[in-house]
Amino acid sequence: MLNLLRRFSGAYRRYFIIGPLAKLVEACFDLITPLVVASMIDNGVGARDMDSVVRHGLVLVAMAVVGISVTLVCQKVAALTSQGMGTDMRRELYAHINRLSFADLDRFGTPSLITRITNDVNQVQLAIAMTIRMLIRWPFLAVGSMAAALLIDVRLGLIFLVTTPLIAVVFWLVMAKSVPYFKSMQAKLDHVGLVQREGLSGVRVIRAFSREQHERERFAAAAADQAQTAIAVGKLSSVLNPVTFLVMNLGVCAILWSGGAAVNVGDLTQGQVIAFVNYMTQTLLSIVYVANMVVIFTKASASASRINQVLACEPSITDTGSAPVALPACALEAAAVPALRFDHVSFRYGSASADALGDITLQLPVGGTLGIIGGTGSGKSTLVSLLPRLYDVARGGVEVFGTDVRAWPLHQLRGVIGMVPQTAQLVSGTVRSNLCWRKANADDRELWRALEVAQAADFVRALEAGLDAPVEAGGKNFSGGQRQRLTIARALVGDPKILVLDDSSSALDLQTDARLRRALRELAASSAKDPRPDAPVPLTTVIVSQRVSSVRDADLICVMRRGCAVGLGTHAQLLSACDVYREICESQLEREEVA
Repeated sequence: MLNLLRRFSGAYRRYFIIGPLAKLVEACFDLITPLVVASMIDNGVGARDMDSVVRHGLVLVAMAVVGISVTLVCQKVAALTSQGMGTDMRRELYAHINRLSFADLDRFGTPSLITRITNDVNQVQLAIAMTIRMLIRWPFLAVGSMAAALLIDVRLGLIFLVTTPLIAVVFWLVMAKSVPYFKSMQAKLDHVGLVQREGLSGVRVIRAFSREQHERERFAAAAADQAQTAIAVGKLSSVLNPVTFLVMNLGVCAILWSGGAAVNVGDLTQGQVIAFVNYMTQTLLSIVYVANMVVIFTKASASASRINQVLACEPSITDTGSAPVALPACALEAAAVPALRFDHVSFRYGSASADALGDITLQLPVGGTLGIIGGTGSGKSTLVSLLPRLYDVARGGVEVFGTDVRAWPLHQLRGVIGMVPQTAQLVSGTVRSNLCWRKANADDRELWRALEVAQAADFVRALEAGLDAPVEAGGKNFSGGQRQRLTIARALVGDPKILVLDDSSSALDLQTDARLRRALRELAASSAKDPRPDAPVPLTTVIVSQRVSSVRDADLICVMRRGCAVGLGTHAQLLSACDVYREICESQLEREEVA
């Protein structure tokens, strides 16, 4: 918690002084009020002096007005500070999460990160507000009330010394058992978020398989598990207030009993006894509020540690110190080095017991097409994710235009590579805003050219607003094939040198898929055939697919099985030399085509 305060309190430090000072003024008035009331009783009511009663009443009213004024100042300062720091935390968390590598994100999990950036920050915000509003007031009021009571009568003050430790013992016992529950609650809240996210994002599949009841039961079980922990900690926390008030009321009874006897013998006045009762009430109420604050701070501490875990996670993939890589200026220069090269590459996910990729070696010339085919889970997507450094290799090396990807600045590397992931992701906005991700200032001509190659121009022209047509969150107002074509067009904007299509045409019909591949070949060939010495570098394409028809015309086909490259070559070469590839072809093509 202190780390977060030091990190994010810079712009709000003056508020951490103004707010508590305002509360200190209010607490001083609260300490003076019982003395004014005692004087009113003894000198006004007891002596039947109406003028004294009025004067004391006016003093109380003036103190109340000033107290309310400084309280309003403190409340505003607390709101500005807690909301401002909470906003800064969320902004920093979101920016930091976007700097993390895929491996780092896998370690935390998306549901947990969502909970940390929302619920956990809310808990910290509440603790910050309470720090400004209550952290000074109640401890000061408790100590001040005890000191004032002892100044009135030391013998009666001994009651404080008995009741306060009793409340402290109850408080310690409850908190010692509550703290583990608070940490468990946040972890179980992560699980609730996971189940909820899976259920909502996969609602179409759930309905298609009539699994609504199963998902309701699954969510109910996760929510009930979290609720049981919340109820358990609630039961413990609920013990605090009743026990504290019981001890407080017993202390008040003891004061009235002993104070009444002292009034009878003339050792104390009635006003002093009333003041003593008020101080007793203030002291024990202060302890109750401090106990509640500790509950809040305990929750906030658990949440703060979870936030700090994310902020303290150093991105495992960085480009610190990487100098810009000199790209080939023309096709002639590019021909001297391969567009991409995998050199004995091995990779393993996190703490997995086995490699996801093992000893893969291949290279592709500039302007060529690499087809990667294999069964589900064979490592196709993992292999291409190493190109833009979404993950780092465990052993071996990956080169782009003759330079190891770890030597590239990430921004430059991912500018050279246009990546189209398996899941077509669009964000709310317009078609234009989605297409301009790689190049913010792309003009209409460039956008339409990318749409033409991606076979998306026809349906975009049919939209009433064209490029400015709205896109709903996730692109839900487009079909799966339309979303895929828009993501392919987005990757083509900005003139990438390498285009990676990670099974991104799975929702396209065979005819559209064929037109797309033909357009990509023509795009690469137009530069390759340019006779000028300064001809642009031709586009290199990597196609990941489970369809033989998508990769059969590639210059090089890599056949993946269980993380290994079991075949490398052209379609004809692999048909005769690779049994795995021949089995795939026989399952998808006519016998005459295979023959």
